[in-house]
Amino acid sequence: MEVVFNWAQDCSKSGGINATVFLGDGASDLSPVANATGFFSEWKVVRGNEDFDLSLPLSDVFDCCGHRFYICHGHRCALFNGYYALVAAAQNNKAEVALFGHTHVPCYKNENNILLINPGSVGRPRSRIGATFAVIECEPGKPLEVEFWEIGSQGKINRLTHVS
Repeated sequence: MEVVFNWAQDCSKSGGINATVFLGDGASDLSPVANATGFFSEWKVVRGNEDFDLSLPLSDVFDCCGHRFYICHGHRCALFNGYYALVAAAQNNKAEVALFGHTHVPCYKNENNILLINPGSVGRPRSRIGATFAVIECEPGKPLEVEFWEIGSQGKINRLTHVS
């Protein structure tokens, strides 16, 4: 996780981070890693099924650059049976984007006009790709641009060219 915090710190120095989001499973790691790297941010955090801090919300909604985001871990959305509950939750919250975790596998889909994004996992990856995260670039009045990144050998961060 430290390599991502260091990378994010470099990005923030160039004036580029509006929001940082953590989608559950390992929330207790955020503070120690922030202290170790010196990267501090106002995190939007939701509780995953492996988090035990009951003060963390199960879901949240926020607006950024004219886009509305619904965030949740996803463990209460029956993701392995499809995205119906996740899409419905995003629609009920008038969000155009649903960010979720739980599967720990990167995902980028559009279902019923809701953009579904799972960044994968930095600390507990379950995909063949390995450790991944996502960066969403948003500017008012422009479509979102989503990039997925992998953490390769020796902590080298590489842009992924395809995620489904």
